[in-house]
Amino acid sequence: MSRTITPNDLKPLVEKKTVTVLDVRRQNDYDADKVKLPGAEWKNPDQLADWSAKLPKENEIVIYCARGGSVSNAVLDTLLGKGFKARFIEGGIEGWKGAGGATVEK
Repeated sequence: MSRTITPNDLKPLVEKKTVTVLDVRRQNDYDADKVKLPGAEWKNPDQLADWSAKLPKENEIVIYCARGGSVSNAVLDTLLGKGFKARFIEGGIEGWKGAGGATVEK
């Protein structure tokens, strides 16, 4: 499985709700934006050790940060190391918005 998923490849999965979507933007980036992906749950990347143990192993997990850089890569490395099926959105939420992906108000 690739480490990333394109916004266009993710759109049907979000619509069908067949993936667990996690928003892992840093607190200040999360607070500065009024929207998130539909069904996404925010998880503080600084508390990854606490919340990652409670994630479902059977579901594919898609994470995103602001632009798909260091935060997504660091969280993904940890999740993959714990045996999760996980990827991150290429370009983060900004890439998602740029591809016309749906968002909802937080």
